[in-house]
Amino acid sequence: MSEVLAVTNQKGGVGKTTTSINLGSYLAAAGAKVAIIDLDPQANATSGLGVKVGEDTPTLYEVLTGQVSATKALQATGHDNLNIIPSSTNLAGAAIELMDRPYREYRLRREIKALKDYYDFIIIDCPPSLGLLTINGLVAADRLLIPVQCEFYAVEGLGQLLETVELVRAHLNPRLQVLGALLTMYDKRTAMARKIVRQVRQTFPGHVFESVIPRNTELAEAPSKGRSILGYAKYSRGAKAYEFLSAELINLYK
Repeated sequence: MSEVLAVTNQKGGVGKTTTSINLGSYLAAAGAKVAIIDLDPQANATSGLGVKVGEDTPTLYEVLTGQVSATKALQATGHDNLNIIPSSTNLAGAAIELMDRPYREYRLRREIKALKDYYDFIIIDCPPSLGLLTINGLVAADRLLIPVQCEFYAVEGLGQLLETVELVRAHLNPRLQVLGALLTMYDKRTAMARKIVRQVRQTFPGHVFESVIPRNTELAEAPSKGRSILGYAKYSRGAKAYEFLSAELINLYK
């Protein structure tokens, strides 16, 4: 089995990269072979795993523009079983370069096809937009994991994204499914956060993970150290939440 998961939400700051890094690290710790695709030109997943990109380092930009293969762009991380195709600011130019190419929405899907022979999970960390890069992520994916911040406009934003998913399924990737929404940045002390959790679960029954990711200092600090929460503070509340999420996800495939 090889599953391609796109972690996506058109809204920024909802925990996409945090989820990609930490879910990937816990799946790898459980014995799965995992590759993360950093599809965001901000390259936060790359730096968040401590991967340094030099002048000669192949990145996703070179993969999408056909200069190197995906297998040659893979980089090691500080975790066994976990690799990453890094990003850089050059990736922003790829969307422009690909605009006039045929089958431009299918570039990522085609380039990572070879990885499916080696990895159990391929996690795509999508940028906070609905541009060509994100569309490539949705077309390449089997399923979507959607981080949703526990804030006032959460339900509205999730509804808009699901409309986009339906368009992609109808025109570009009919096999695409929503794995689930993941509630993030939860502060149980606030009535608003508790209300949002109830509202999202009621509005999208059966499509919300039981795991809830709390607001947590260690989760915020870990990327600045170039480490996952597993490597930085594995006994923190944030670490336990992602450990529970990885177990919940693995159980879906049993």
